Amino acid sequence: MRADLQEVRVVVAHQACATLRVGDVFLKVDGDQRRTDVEVEAMAMAPVPTPEILWRKPPVLALAALPGRALGRLGEPSPVSSAAWTAAGAAVRKLHEAPLPPWPGRSVDELTAELDSECEWLVTHDVLPTDLVTHNREIAEAALRPWTPVFIHGDLQLAHVFVEDDEVTGVIDWTEASRGDALFDLAILTLGHEERLDDVVAGYGTDVDLEVIRAWWSLRSLLAIRWLVEHGFDPAAPGCEVDVLRAATRRRTA
Repeated sequence: MRADLQEVRVVVAHQACATLRVGDVFLKVDGDQRRTDVEVEAMAMAPVPTPEILWRKPPVLALAALPGRALGRLGEPSPVSSAAWTAAGAAVRKLHEAPLPPWPGRSVDELTAELDSECEWLVTHDVLPTDLVTHNREIAEAALRPWTPVFIHGDLQLAHVFVEDDEVTGVIDWTEASRGDALFDLAILTLGHEERLDDVVAGYGTDVDLEVIRAWWSLRSLLAIRWLVEHGFDPAAPGCEVDVLRAATRRRTA
């Protein structure tokens, strides 16, 4: 490769959007500019570090790379320290204490209807055993209760939080930001990494209902599986969504 050329790497790509990395620049290509509108506004409002917006020319948003590394990947051991996870919990608390964004999130009624629809699809299409779906649908019920809305990231996967020297250097992918349940963010951050929950809660710095966080693990996994399958991802990979559902069933029946 010539010295003046930079490698183009596909970070993620599916029918809805794609992210490319060219040197220290990330190019996000999204056919739905409403998601990009949310991302840009949410990053401007968020009281935590976010990537610098270099330019925007629809359908492309160019973002500067963040220093450090992600907390980890679903299905893989986390490569960072307990202190880094604690710092992530503190950053989430700071976000949740910020003023609410002007747009709403999903209501309990909307989530309930979506969950019922996805569970029916999983069983009808023989994607998962009926008892696994039924047990986790019952567990998920604990998350479907009234909550005081806060500013949530909405897709706070551990791969979206970057750290360096046990400090958070940035949070990426804000397209799902909205008003919502604080425990949803904590659940998504620790999905598949239950061993890190104590560190995150310590950093968050206030009492949380662990039963509700576990309920969100089940709910989120049930909602995600069809999307993952239809977009070429494998929710049955070790440590991923199907394993999360199996672990929840084991806890419930132990």
